[in-house]
Amino acid sequence: MQHNIFTTMRSLKFPEGCKGTQVYAINPTGGEGGGGGCGGKVGEKFLQHLQDLRANSIRTKSSRNSHPPTNQTTRTNVSVESLLPAGSPTVDLMEPHIEPCLKSVDFVESLAAVYKKVEDSSQFEKSERFLEQCAVFKGLCDPKLFRNSLRGARQHAVDVHSKVVLASWLRFERREDELIGLSAMDCCGRNLECPRACLVPGYDPESVNDPCVCSRGELEGGVLMGNGGECSTSDIDEAAGGGGGDDDDCDMSFCIGDDEIRGVRYNVASLSRPFRSMLYGEFKESRREKINFSQNGISAEGMRAAMIFSRTKRLGSFELKIVLELLSLANRFCCEELKSACDAHLASLVCDMEEAMMLIEYGLEEGAYLLVAACLQVILRELPFSMHNPYVMKLFCGSEGRERLASVGHASFLLYYFLSQIAMEEEMKSNNTVMLLERLGECATEDWQKQLAYHQLGVVMLERTEYKDAQKWFEEAVEAGHIYSSVGVARAKYNRGHKYSAYKMMNSLISDHTPVGWMYQERSLYCTGKEKLMDLNTATELDPTLSFPYKCRAVLLVQENKLESAISELNKIIGFKVSPDCLELRAWISIVLEDYEGALRDVRALLTLDPNYMMFYGKKHGDQLVELLRPLVQQYSQADCWMQLYDRWSSVDDIGSLAVVHQMLANDPRKSLLWFRQSLLLLRLNCQKAAMRSLRLARNYSTSDHEKLVYEGWILYDTGHREEALSKAEQSISIQRSFEAFFLKAYALADSSLDPESSKYVIQLLEEALRCPSDGLRKGQALNNLGSVYVDCEKFDLAADCYMSALEIKHTRAHQGLARVYHLKNQRKAAYDEMTKLIEKARNNASAYEKRSEYCDRDMAKSDLSTATQLDPLRTYPYRYRAAVLMDDHKEAEAIRELARVIAFKPDLQLLHLRAAFYDSMGDTSCTLRDCEAALCLDPNHTGTIELYKRARERGNEPEK
Repeated sequence: MQHNIFTTMRSLKFPEGCKGTQVYAINPTGGEGGGGGCGGKVGEKFLQHLQDLRANSIRTKSSRNSHPPTNQTTRTNVSVESLLPAGSPTVDLMEPHIEPCLKSVDFVESLAAVYKKVEDSSQFEKSERFLEQCAVFKGLCDPKLFRNSLRGARQHAVDVHSKVVLASWLRFERREDELIGLSAMDCCGRNLECPRACLVPGYDPESVNDPCVCSRGELEGGVLMGNGGECSTSDIDEAAGGGGGDDDDCDMSFCIGDDEIRGVRYNVASLSRPFRSMLYGEFKESRREKINFSQNGISAEGMRAAMIFSRTKRLGSFELKIVLELLSLANRFCCEELKSACDAHLASLVCDMEEAMMLIEYGLEEGAYLLVAACLQVILRELPFSMHNPYVMKLFCGSEGRERLASVGHASFLLYYFLSQIAMEEEMKSNNTVMLLERLGECATEDWQKQLAYHQLGVVMLERTEYKDAQKWFEEAVEAGHIYSSVGVARAKYNRGHKYSAYKMMNSLISDHTPVGWMYQERSLYCTGKEKLMDLNTATELDPTLSFPYKCRAVLLVQENKLESAISELNKIIGFKVSPDCLELRAWISIVLEDYEGALRDVRALLTLDPNYMMFYGKKHGDQLVELLRPLVQQYSQADCWMQLYDRWSSVDDIGSLAVVHQMLANDPRKSLLWFRQSLLLLRLNCQKAAMRSLRLARNYSTSDHEKLVYEGWILYDTGHREEALSKAEQSISIQRSFEAFFLKAYALADSSLDPESSKYVIQLLEEALRCPSDGLRKGQALNNLGSVYVDCEKFDLAADCYMSALEIKHTRAHQGLARVYHLKNQRKAAYDEMTKLIEKARNNASAYEKRSEYCDRDMAKSDLSTATQLDPLRTYPYRYRAAVLMDDHKEAEAIRELARVIAFKPDLQLLHLRAAFYDSMGDTSCTLRDCEAALCLDPNHTGTIELYKRARERGNEPEK
């Protein structure tokens, strides 16, 4: 099986294939679990309950030998109330959140439909269709899909307003506001996000990735200067004290107070139809040489500037107040050319919040589209901080503000979609969030827009416990066609005391549609006993990624005093999907078991995912619990922590590694290397939002420019800016040769199919990296990656040497690369044995089981793949393998069902392509087309799917015989 080199070029990514597979954390040792918060009251009954649990449970002890601590702290008495302030968690208080996004009962159909909309839309509609695609992708775990669609929307944007909002949104996705030393108006060097390029109207999708005018140090077309070029010395002289031209040419004058401003009647008349009528029409002014203009709200200086513009059609170096006067005059006398010039000139002056706040009112009053766009751009690029500005929120949140923005063409669904998403992230229950969502609903015109706005209003109202309003908005969303909002209707009814009505509603949903996991999860809330457990199990069977069923079963097991089983239940989901709520529940159970070390590990890990996490239903901050647990466990020095990190890293214990890094950062919070290390772990656990936060902190705490450039490069690479990332790596190397700079450059260059020459260059870069100082953890990864490149070049002996060297410094994952080398040398048994070693060493071994299946017979392969699916149901290769085997055995229907089972909760490109090919071989053209369209929605450039789609369309267009 051949794979692109980029799949293994970074320690934090292990895609499927021969060179490396995604590794997730699972902690099989006892005392580990996770889950939701805690609820209930602490009293005598609960204290007795804890004593009973302790008496009936066997405390789990770690079998792993740890390094002797430098310091030991004797255990202090900590009360149960302080460790568990909310008492025992109950199922009733563990309600799963309703997702605030569009969610379909048939996601594949939704993907196919939005793909066809994009393809069938005109150039002026494409941007809106890509925005709809963004809304569809928002509910997926992969933020790259959302960002790609957002880039597509920006690429095809036509008007300035859309360009400004979309470019600001793309910038926000990188959270550049958190990067110290960067201004909101700093440019990334491409037209895609350039603040100047965004103020240029027009449709040019091919230019968005070109270097922008900022990077070239010039301005184009005079659009932003407002005058088409620089002003001459004579213009400046005339502005200072002259008139509208040579006195010999002047044939009229305007009198303002004691000042007389000379000008050319024809030039002034050319400014607008009203001036033409006044100077050449039936008005008395047409017969006068001197016209009194004192009552028209313009100063003598302003009128002189107007005279100059009437002759030159350009704005000189006028003061700001003069340009504002000209703008007002242009509006009063309908001087479109003058207004456009003033608008563009003023827009070019807006560079920061102070200027934006000062000028936006003028823009709104005078209807200056570009000026308001420029001010809006600064405000949006300052988000989320600008949301704390009362004037900004008054403008955005109120109906009157929306109307004022609409009057100048700057109120749109796109704008309020962006603002409301940030508001929901900042503070879900705030009044500002509600008002922004209300404005979003007012701007909604299409069905999908109404579904989204009304559903999100329902979610927010439910969070605010305003159940009647929540029900109303959810019902509006259902009426607009969003079936998932029925969940919100049922939840609101249940909270209003209509439990049976909620149960009936979910029953109806299950019977009327093809059931999916979230339907059974929701119905489980409204029943008890065996029926509840059956619904929870069905939900997990249909969608094993839902965390609530695991948490609920764990709590039910706790209530039966089966604490070990409760932790095992939580380990199932934490093994492939790490979330703060599951770690929290596992920590709680560990506290009951008096496994304080396990509890502290999980609390530290969850704080890495969410530093502001409030545990036990908001009763205690995670940091407070850490301080309470620390005296109950062994204390380690920073050197001891490094040794622990090596051990956990080599045993593929990512949760344990996260906890150690968190402890090290508590001792040395400004250590950029540790923040970077944390980001690698988080990306490997697929926690991309938290990983990017750690990467930004690594950049902010960097003490050298070359190191800062490397981290900026990783940020750019991970948000889809490969060329910019390469540039950062090269800049870093030019300052100082370092391991990370060479590693970044090698990885970014390898993010494509490499020819032999390119492969040689990547090898050179990795060899340069290995010559630079670094620690064993990173050098092990570099050796592993170098081995992968050698394998691609068919230099198997060199590859084996790299993998052996990596294993010598405890880079356990190198077993997988070495196994591949043995396999390519036809040493199948040695490859199998090598993967067995990885399975034995790694705590997380789903990928190892999957890979080992390639080196054994069919029956053993099926067993390994079954184990891999149990450990990590998100891994797609086992489903594809089983489906292919079924197709080979001519069991087409079973093969389709095998793929449908995983596509229902993971609409993966490869899975959709394979199922489309199966349908194609069966002659089912409509299903082939649907799956191809869904796959192309995920990746419109996937060659195999494009070819299959073309064939299916041609066959579908053939006339029936």
